[in-house]
Amino acid sequence: MYTGNLSNLILNSDSYKTSHWAQYPSGSEYLSSYIEARKGDYDVVFFGLQAFIKEYLSTPITHQDIDEAEMVIQAHGLTFNRAGWERLVDKHGGYLPLRIEAVPEGSIVPVSNVVCQVINTDPEFYWLPSYIETALLRAIWYPSTVASVSHYCKGIIRQALEKSADSSDSLTFRLHDFGARGASSQESVALGSLAHLVNFAGTDSMTALVAASRWYRMDKDMPAFSIPAAEHSTMTAWGRDGETAAFANMLTQFGGAGKSVSVVSDSYDLWNAIDNIWGGCLKDEVQNMGGTLVIRPDSGEPAKVVREALERLAVKFGTTINSKGYKVLPDYVRIIQGDGISPNTLGSIIDVVLKAGFSADNITFGMGGGLLQQVNRDTMSWAMKASAICIDGVWKDIYKDPVTSRSKRSKKGRLALINQTQGQPKTIKLDDLSTTDNLLRDVYVDGKLLIDDSLTTIRERAGW
Repeated sequence: MYTGNLSNLILNSDSYKTSHWAQYPSGSEYLSSYIEARKGDYDVVFFGLQAFIKEYLSTPITHQDIDEAEMVIQAHGLTFNRAGWERLVDKHGGYLPLRIEAVPEGSIVPVSNVVCQVINTDPEFYWLPSYIETALLRAIWYPSTVASVSHYCKGIIRQALEKSADSSDSLTFRLHDFGARGASSQESVALGSLAHLVNFAGTDSMTALVAASRWYRMDKDMPAFSIPAAEHSTMTAWGRDGETAAFANMLTQFGGAGKSVSVVSDSYDLWNAIDNIWGGCLKDEVQNMGGTLVIRPDSGEPAKVVREALERLAVKFGTTINSKGYKVLPDYVRIIQGDGISPNTLGSIIDVVLKAGFSADNITFGMGGGLLQQVNRDTMSWAMKASAICIDGVWKDIYKDPVTSRSKRSKKGRLALINQTQGQPKTIKLDDLSTTDNLLRDVYVDGKLLIDDSLTTIRERAGW
């Protein structure tokens, strides 16, 4: 019985790719393809290529892989290039004869620019750059999109802190990753949550910590942090009449000097919890525990709930006015809003908070599905397209230009990426590259990973 092998790279492709080796013109020798985000609301934060290379391209293809692929593909009703794959194993030891070049991970590049380019290094394997499109494009578009969304949100929060807070030092802890349970797979969590850590240092996705150690050299032992936090099961287990005791237990178990504890407080009546429990019978404990209570609403219209929660906390605990003229709760009480957060709602909530006179310093955000799951390849219109082919020693530009959709027009020729005089990256033809440095650098050549960046280095590029 066939049990399947998900690590077989030959089968990590679209079915229709299996016949493409026979579709190129006679005399084909080299094919150059590129990856770009064609459009979108966010600048590209490039991330994830190193993880893909380490996980999938560092292990050679074997004759056993070829046997398995032939069985599956022919039973699937398609042709199989057995001779080509056997030649790859015999001639190159199973490693892909490819050159993959890309911008450094963590680089911020405007949309509609090349961020990765692939070409075969052996003319016998002109069909290979296109064959790996499915796996390579997927490996780049998803983590790069998450990193781009996260970076965009970071900009919104940064602006709010600069406008309304005395300090922006806490910026990297202001957007916490709540997305692990809502992601489509553990590998999605590993890639997506790790992409978020390019910009922030708060996560509840422990898979991202494992992924950081596995794929990106760790200059520090721990790239992200979390705090003890309640969920509804641990609060409602005490019963409605025991909510005060449940809250008090959280302070007893996890409170203390310099410590933070998050308590979901909307199991029954958020306003009662704020007015009569946190700001009533447990007020002294909150004030004197020595750390910070982070109250978490988890239902209702986010902007409205956050504003009213802040106003009620201000009545119970008071506020001070900071140097920017905004109200700030005492250091021992804050709010985290983790329900209904997306790039759009984040900005709306902050606008409401600031208009009510409160500093953004009072609130932290958690983001789940809006961070890891509510993105797809069309979010930034990612594509990998062939742009040049060498036939019988002559290079030729190739491209698509559909009359029915000008937005899908592809780029021509072998490409390079340069910094313009004003510092903005721009895609040009490689033939037009003179003394200006090409921002695309070799990352993988013939089975070897040439760049092994640490997460710290990538964070610095992304403006950490």
